[in-house]
Amino acid sequence: MAGIRDRHEYDVTVEWTGDLGSGTESYRSYSRDHDVLADGRQGIAGSADPAFRGDPTRWNPEQLLVASVAQCHMLSYLHLCAVNGVTVTEYEDRAHGVLAMDESGGGGRVTGVTLRPEVTVAEASMVEKARTLHGEVPALCFIARSVDFPIDHQPVIRVRA
Repeated sequence: MAGIRDRHEYDVTVEWTGDLGSGTESYRSYSRDHDVLADGRQGIAGSADPAFRGDPTRWNPEQLLVASVAQCHMLSYLHLCAVNGVTVTEYEDRAHGVLAMDESGGGGRVTGVTLRPEVTVAEASMVEKARTLHGEVPALCFIARSVDFPIDHQPVIRVRA
């Protein structure tokens, strides 16, 4: 592939744990529970969204997609801050994603994610640069570059007390 310098591969296992005794005999006969596993890591208990007969106490794929967008943004942003002289002392993002169902009700797509990072920087002189760097993240974030829905950023920048 032209233009590719490095290649990284990621393997995960998704193991269905929801056979209630009769498998998928009917839409209501099975649980959507599953585990997301990777070597050397603690598993993630997953299910479907409760709207699709899932367990509300387990992670669903839509939440994991929103989390991936938010994680990648944060990690790329922290890198940009580190190399641009912005000292971040706290970071929290309450990300929000929207899934829109199509008219048939059988399918849908994520139509957007809004990231709302609250960032604390060490000095007031860093606030404007900290805000500007959020706009540079999409060029670096692997996940943002891989999805076809808009990602909105609504950062709040504070100065450490």
